[in-house]
Amino acid sequence: MEWYYAKHGKQEGPVDLATLQGLLQSGQVSPTDLVWEEGMAEWTPAQNVPEVSAGSAPAASPAAGSLVTPQAGAGPPMASAMPQQAAAPVAHQHIPNYLVPAILVTIFCCWPFGIPAIVFAAKVDGMVSRGDIAEALEASNKAKTWTWVAFGCGMLIIVLYIIMLVVSAGNW
Repeated sequence: MEWYYAKHGKQEGPVDLATLQGLLQSGQVSPTDLVWEEGMAEWTPAQNVPEVSAGSAPAASPAAGSLVTPQAGAGPPMASAMPQQAAAPVAHQHIPNYLVPAILVTIFCCWPFGIPAIVFAAKVDGMVSRGDIAEALEASNKAKTWTWVAFGCGMLIIVLYIIMLVVSAGNW
């Protein structure tokens, strides 16, 4: 059987099973990279396909929603590397980018911590469109973290300001 694998959103192959297992063991294909062979319903992380991952080291769980659905009868769904076949759309889970909250906390709360939130938030959609789901999830989490840090710092500043007003009003 001929196997195909996807690295960084680009289809590679066909290769035989032994070659694919060798690429997996050498690290050229990671356990979370997607693989497909004729008869499979969808692209699946290599670590979730028993015949491919046999003998390879266990790895972290794959990013959820990183599967590609093939078109019936169209051969491998990511056939962009094969000009005679049309490529199927890549189906991704929705990954929040937190751009609006990042902008709001930058304006209203604490801009020094809001800027990194905006930077990470702006990267998410581009990474999703390239198929870098793991990187997109990481950028999304960092954007969320920096958004909350900026919000927390802004609230802390407001609370300290109110305390200073109350203390100074009591000194009259």
